[in-house]
Amino acid sequence: MSPIAYRGAVRCFVLLSLILLAPLSGCVYRMTVQQGNFLERRAVDQLQLGMTRSQVRYLLGTPMVPDMFNTDRWDYLYYLHLSGNHKPEQHLLTVFFDNDKVARIDNHGQAVRDSAPVTVEPPPRPVS
Repeated sequence: MSPIAYRGAVRCFVLLSLILLAPLSGCVYRMTVQQGNFLERRAVDQLQLGMTRSQVRYLLGTPMVPDMFNTDRWDYLYYLHLSGNHKPEQHLLTVFFDNDKVARIDNHGQAVRDSAPVTVEPPPRPVS
């Protein structure tokens, strides 16, 4: 085989290889990303107004990123992005304290996905 024919065969082989492998170049591995506090539904359901900080910490754990400027608010944020083109899943549970007791609970995205946040208000205080 002459050198010119050999170079032509190599070029043809390389070109054919590139054409055959081109569809596979879009197959990129995307790993699952999970961040934050995963809260079980039964633990969230046990959360009640009037609980102390230590009871909430025992039940839900310590928030991942505590708010340094507002110690009376704890945010439990959870983010899950599955590999592929799935929509990321996000949940936010916020616990507000007043005098070291749970005063309000905002549950964003945990109970009902596409509706307004579920808010539990404290009972009215008795008038003395």
